[in-house]
Order: sequence, then C-alpha cells, then structure tokens
Amino acid sequence: MAQGRPRTVRITGVPEAEQRDLGFVSALLRSETVGGVVALLAAAVAVVWATLDHAGYAAVQHHEVGPLDLEQWAADGALTIFFFLAGLELKRELVVGSLRRPADAAVPVAAALCGVAVPALVFITINLVGGAHENLRGWAIPAATDIAFALAVLAVVGSSLPSPLRVFLLTLAVVDDFVVIVIIALVYTEAVHLVPLLGAGIALAAYAVCQRLRVRTAFIYLPLAVLAWWLVHESGVHATIAGVALGMLTRVRPDPGEESSPAERVEHRVAPISSSLAVPFFALMSAGVALDGSTGFGSPLVLGIVLGLLVGKPVGILLGSWLVTRFTRAELDVEVEWRDLIGVAVLGGVGFTVSLLVADLSFADIRVEEAKTAVLLGSLASALLAGLVLRRRNRVHRET
Repeated sequence: MAQGRPRTVRITGVPEAEQRDLGFVSALLRSETVGGVVALLAAAVAVVWATLDHAGYAAVQHHEVGPLDLEQWAADGALTIFFFLAGLELKRELVVGSLRRPADAAVPVAAALCGVAVPALVFITINLVGGAHENLRGWAIPAATDIAFALAVLAVVGSSLPSPLRVFLLTLAVVDDFVVIVIIALVYTEAVHLVPLLGAGIALAAYAVCQRLRVRTAFIYLPLAVLAWWLVHESGVHATIAGVALGMLTRVRPDPGEESSPAERVEHRVAPISSSLAVPFFALMSAGVALDGSTGFGSPLVLGIVLGLLVGKPVGILLGSWLVTRFTRAELDVEVEWRDLIGVAVLGGVGFTVSLLVADLSFADIRVEEAKTAVLLGSLASALLAGLVLRRRNRVHRET
C-alpha cells in the first residue's frame, strides 16, 4: 500500500516555504534512518558471506546479467539512484534551502571542504612516511561522508538535538558528496570517449527542456534518464555522474498553484527504492571482505584510511568551521553549540557507501580488500564514537 504524504504542521510566524523545508528535512531523516539500517545489515551479510565462502561470493559478484556483472550493476547502476537523490538534495539546498543564502551556507560548506582535504592529507602523509607511494591513488577514499548512515546515527541518538544541527549535517554531507563526485569525474576517469559523452549531453539537455516545458509523464523522463546513464557509462566517465546531473536538472521550485515540485514528487517515489534496494544492493556486492587474518591491519593503506576517517574528518570539519567563523562574518546557528558540532564532526567520519566506491575505483588488486576493510573499520569506529558524544549532548538538550 502506498504511503500518504506526511501531514504538514503549520508553525505560527514561520513562512510557508520554510515550513516545507523543515518538513522535507524531517521526512528525509526518517527515510535515511531506515535505509542506513538496511544497508548496514546488507554489509554485515556481505562480510560474513565473503569470510565463509569467498569464492562463492566472488562468483556471484562477477555473474553477468546483460552487459554488466552484478558488481558493476551495483556500483554503476544502483548507486546512480543514490547519487540522483544527492543531486536533488544539492539542487534543493541551492535554490530553496540553506545554501541559497551564502551567509548561512558558509560554515557547513567550509566544513565540508576542509573535511575532504584533511583526511586526504592524513592518508597521503601516512603512506608517504610508510614508503607506500603506490597507495597514493587511494587518497580520496577517506574523504567522503555517507549521507544515509550519518543521518541514521543522528536520528537514532539525537532526538532532542537542535534542528539546525541536523540541517548542518545534511548540508555538509551533500556538499561533501558533490566534491567527491567531482573528484571521481576528474581523477578516476581513465579515458573519455567524446561521442557517447556528447550523446549523454543531448539526452540531459532533452531532460532539462522537458522540465522547462512542465512535462510530467515518466514515460518520457525514464527513457531519457536511462539513455543518459548508459551513454555516460560508455563514455568512460563513472555512470553515477549521470545521476547527479539528472538530479541537478530537476525543477525544485513549485509553480503557483502546484502542491509540490517535481523534485519533491520524484524524491517521494525514489527515496524508498534507494534506501531499501539500491544502497543495500551496493553494500551487499561491495562490502564483502574476508576477515580471515590476511588483511594487513597495520599497513599504511589501512592506517591511512582508518585515521583519515576517524581523525582527519572531525579535525577537518571543525577546522573549516572555526576558520570561517573566526575570519569572516559567518557564524553558527544560535541553537548550535561547539560541543554539539564535535559530535557531528566525528559523525562525518562515517564514509561507507562513497568510500567503498572510491576504493573500487582506486585499486584492482588485493589492496581493494584492505581498503574496504579499512573503510568498514573507520566508519564503524566513527559511528560508535559519534553516537557516544551525541547521546551525551542529546541528554543535555533534553534536560534543558
């Protein structure tokens, strides 16, 4: 049975547009919580499966279905849906959300940028000192924050935390994902084939024109989206970039008399598919690492990723936030304390989905297993530590 739209609560003195934003964030937090739990279970199944029967797990990964094997369908296909929603969220934040006002966006954007740079520097430093120059291709692995898992942890342990803190995390995670997507397009693209890339551009342009003409039928948008995705894949650029582009081209501001924008309608339909199927399928096909003692837990690669997520991420997020509030007129929301921000900064070290993707793109040998193990360890440690910090802050806010 299809779920009805959530009831809108009217808040006296708050403009209706801002009330819609708050309702959107609340609904997003609820769906991402469920998605995070399902994806976590899928990752756990993958780890157990790969540990008990690695050959069988690998055989399923490389089982071909049409033009791609299951592992490729997960990374290039299923994650495109996830990144499509990321594109929608970024477009929404830029047009009607927190990123539309530069002063409000400055702190989380600076936090996101430093939160990408510092973990990369930690990874590079550890591998250079350790003499593992061949690992430097993986510098972007600890740079990503997983939107689904980060919001899931915050929703579970932070029911009494101020709402602006949730908006801060959402904005930070969306900007963080966008930066890593750009890195994937620029750094992890081996060769670009111009003809299919041009075709993808035409398909995306047709999608944008249909949005402008207010076309509403999925029988036009779905073929255009699939065509754009396949052409981007064939061009050599990672196919998830098509998802981001499609999200960014979707209209997010409703017309007069229109109950909801196309972005809200599409998000309402696609988010359950992403959270309950697409991301868990990717986790199942990508997170399977054999915990049989063969992983070098003290190797520069593993240490660089774990410390990048567990130390580099929170340091970068806090450093970026402090710098922009110290040297510009930007400031934290009045409801958010720096002690609250520490928990969110640690939570930024939950890399998981995008970090696993970058690990796949970085290595093609045994190092990919080590990198994925490190991502799982670093993300789990960050989630647990952040949970402890945020639970303490949640208790403080509940008692005040």
